[in-house]
Amino acid sequence: MALIYDLPVFNDVYGLSLRLFQLTSNFPREYKFTLGQDMKRDCINLVRYIYRANKAKEKSQYLEEFLDHFEILKFEIRLCTDLKLITMKHQAELASKMNSIGRQITAWRNASGKVQNS
Repeated sequence: MALIYDLPVFNDVYGLSLRLFQLTSNFPREYKFTLGQDMKRDCINLVRYIYRANKAKEKSQYLEEFLDHFEILKFEIRLCTDLKLITMKHQAELASKMNSIGRQITAWRNASGKVQNS
């Protein structure tokens, strides 16, 4: 088991979280304490699922939960773009990070499933 801080996916989720914390700080008050707060909490939960998956023998449950919450975060980011809270450029930046994260988690889930099924 690698340390969580050594996992590339952890570093990518951390970078995504950091960027979302920066972007939500500029939200109007109406959204800062609702949508913005939810997005920050969702990012922290993603880190929690990575930690739990890294620690667990049965990783797939935590990786599936990660992917479920990850889809919610994608929705929230799209909502932010539609509400003009973030620019299209910011959305593209976040989407690029999220695509990389999604591929890594899916590969990890698939690899852990093969080990468990062997």
